[in-house]
Amino acid sequence: MKMKMIIVAALMTMVCVSEGHLVKHFYKESCPSAEHIVKKMVDKHMAADNTLHAPLLRMQFHDCFVRGCDGSVLINSTTNNTAEKAAIPNLTIRGFYVIDDVKEELEKKCPGVVSCADILALVARDAVVKGGGPSWRVRTGRRDGVISRKSEATNNIPQPTFNFSQLQQSFAKKGLSVKHLVVLSGGHTIGIGHCNFVSNRLYNFSGNGTGTDPSIKPSYARLLKTKCTNLQDNTTIVPMDPNTPSKFDRLYFTNLKAKQGLFQSDAALLTNSTAKKYVDKQLNEAKFLRNFKKSMQKLSETQVKTGIAGKIRRHCALVD
Repeated sequence: MKMKMIIVAALMTMVCVSEGHLVKHFYKESCPSAEHIVKKMVDKHMAADNTLHAPLLRMQFHDCFVRGCDGSVLINSTTNNTAEKAAIPNLTIRGFYVIDDVKEELEKKCPGVVSCADILALVARDAVVKGGGPSWRVRTGRRDGVISRKSEATNNIPQPTFNFSQLQQSFAKKGLSVKHLVVLSGGHTIGIGHCNFVSNRLYNFSGNGTGTDPSIKPSYARLLKTKCTNLQDNTTIVPMDPNTPSKFDRLYFTNLKAKQGLFQSDAALLTNSTAKKYVDKQLNEAKFLRNFKKSMQKLSETQVKTGIAGKIRRHCALVD
């Protein structure tokens, strides 16, 4: 009887995989050490640069908003195609070498088995955990896309300048609710922003080269102006969380309530009554971390390619 149950369970797993569902430990048979290798490589790179958790998290976010979570953000441009990496939202992403290094190690161990899309999902999670953030379940079995277009990244990735309606529409297209929008915005508790996405709020809110966004706390605006000194500055960086920029915590929401959201898209969360209620709920640290884990799992399973869709790219930056 016990043997029959084992056989039935094995058959059910095979059916799930053949139908293209994501499953826990997808590589258990085909590459048993896959997730261990990913973690080992993330630990290695985070030891050398402990700020990588923010850009690697952002990398997956941007990937999933274009054609779903298929690793298309990792593909390089060619003479015949300008890829997602060239889009303005992706020009400031760093850490692609981490994905490439992980893929190289996995190709040595299990050639042609582990997808770049799964690698990115696992790396983003492990980097956040290594950086002191929460862990979430990553089911695997994604396959890689072969199309990567700058225009699609430009048109689909939510922008720091978005108002609430634009944000809501962008997230809804991916099956994500207002709650997901608010909770995932909490990822801004770590990392940095560039002045070119902030300066209009500081110097040109009226649209005629003058005026500061009144939704920014005056003292915070003055602080930002000491960093972002003019409208032309596109290189200076500022922390997205002015108080604990490297710690994954609820203070993003505390800052938001105090009118210290860095981007227009941050401040926009307080302009909608439903979103504002969710902001208030995330002021509880345990609740925010729990919601973030669930939201990241939801995001990482957005429009994935599974089964016979897509392919397994041998190099994450290349289609062939």
